[in-house]
Amino acid sequence: MKAIQVEKVGKLEIVDIPVPAVTDPRDVLVKVTSASVCASDLGIFRGSNSLARYPAVIGHEYAGVVESAGGLAAAVKPGDLVAVDPVRSCGRCFSCLAGRQNVCLNLRVSGVHLPGGFSEYVVAPGDRCHRLDPGKIPPDLACLVEPYSIGVQVNRRAGVEKGDRVLVIGSGPAGLCVLADAKARGAVVVSADLIESRLRAAEEFGADRTVNAAREDLAVAVADFTGGAGMPVVIDSACTLESFPQSLELASPAGRVVVMGNLDQPSPVAQVSITKKELTVIGTRLNNRRFPEAIDGMERGVYSPGKLRTHSFHFTKIAEAFDLIMNHPELVRKVVLTFD
Repeated sequence: MKAIQVEKVGKLEIVDIPVPAVTDPRDVLVKVTSASVCASDLGIFRGSNSLARYPAVIGHEYAGVVESAGGLAAAVKPGDLVAVDPVRSCGRCFSCLAGRQNVCLNLRVSGVHLPGGFSEYVVAPGDRCHRLDPGKIPPDLACLVEPYSIGVQVNRRAGVEKGDRVLVIGSGPAGLCVLADAKARGAVVVSADLIESRLRAAEEFGADRTVNAAREDLAVAVADFTGGAGMPVVIDSACTLESFPQSLELASPAGRVVVMGNLDQPSPVAQVSITKKELTVIGTRLNNRRFPEAIDGMERGVYSPGKLRTHSFHFTKIAEAFDLIMNHPELVRKVVLTFD
């Protein structure tokens, strides 16, 4: 079968590898129909993803049709359209026993530590494969369940409820999914970015206010919006060295700050910026069994995956897809790869 593999930093190839075999009776073989490109895939290619190991068959946002199933994979059957949760956990460590399997001590992620979904076939645990209604979620958009599960996870971690005021810093794909889910929960959302086209996207996704931080002082805009109180919830989806301390600055006293990034370089943060307002600073990673909620939102029409996808490429055109995303980010929300 064909698969997209990052051989080493900066080297992307389409390789021929064997179709994986189902050896565990709890596993299924999935014929991939669609996958979407995440910033972390680009990070593996560029060498900026601190969690990457090479060579890597990348891709953790993917969906497909169950080709065959082991005898104990009772949740799905051949012919089912499924979205595949990329998280693999041990079930025995402290975090797993505490219900936080997405930060398992022995965590492995499809597309990072394990072969990913940018391939024609994938073996996955049956309980990580979630059935979709193809009449409500088209197969070519089914891969977007994973990005929406991130939005659900972030808002769950932040405890976002109806009436909350939320600032989302960054209106790229992750920020849009966070925005969509926050609005679904009844929050009032301010979206900030440096790129005007991304702010127009945020408006399409329901932002109550947008701020172009390249033209407008974000601190002043937040002060105007909140009467000088600061934002009760700040979600940093920009994930830069500067955005974390900025998030702390913009949060209100007793506010919650959610950090989404995985940079391994330190940001300059004074302890007093957290303690003087008694902020709750929250990390978030991947998703903690949020696929059912994301699927429900997509099937009920609460989210708009058709708006999230802006471009489609056959998987053999992956170099063109990467080139578009890296050189023209202002044009892209989500790129979907097809495997027909």
